[in-house]
Amino acid sequence: MNSFAFYFQWGWEHIISPDALDHQLFITALMALYLADQWKKILILVTAFTLGHSLTLALSVLDWIRVSSDWVEFLIPLTIVLTCILNLTRLTPDKAQRNLQYILATLFGLIHGMGFANNIRFVLPADESLAINLLAFNLGLEVGQLLIVALLLSLGYLLVGKLHVARRDWSLFLSAASFGLALWITLQRIPFL
Repeated sequence: MNSFAFYFQWGWEHIISPDALDHQLFITALMALYLADQWKKILILVTAFTLGHSLTLALSVLDWIRVSSDWVEFLIPLTIVLTCILNLTRLTPDKAQRNLQYILATLFGLIHGMGFANNIRFVLPADESLAINLLAFNLGLEVGQLLIVALLLSLGYLLVGKLHVARRDWSLFLSAASFGLALWITLQRIPFL
């Protein structure tokens, strides 16, 4: 398998893997307030997250920043908790909340990017192109995220559009379920206890 395909598959597996629950929950929390007719807003949110994730991943791999993995593993589910709290304060986002979501998706992506940096730092051969390999990894990640988004949008379309579940109830369910799971993960990962 060539290098590009290897890193693309690794990015894909990073989000699709059963071990990636925190990443999947974050994508769920990001898009919990939106349905398929708002796909552009979702795409912006997910891409903002990927850009933040990519930046920190690159900086970490280059060894320009280092953060204790215990703290990163604690902060990742905490970002989900905070995203869900924002969702639950207003289940129908206005423009100000959407703008805040875009900013937070990018900032929280920075934290998530540090979570995988140690793994990729040790695997990247010195003689290979960092830019191409990170691009491949992030493309795999983005495709995996878009698959999760498509599945959730399809489920939302079925429940809200066809079975007439209230849109607000669907958003509340996604946000509350993500909040509960992320809070449980956060409490398990407190680094100072």
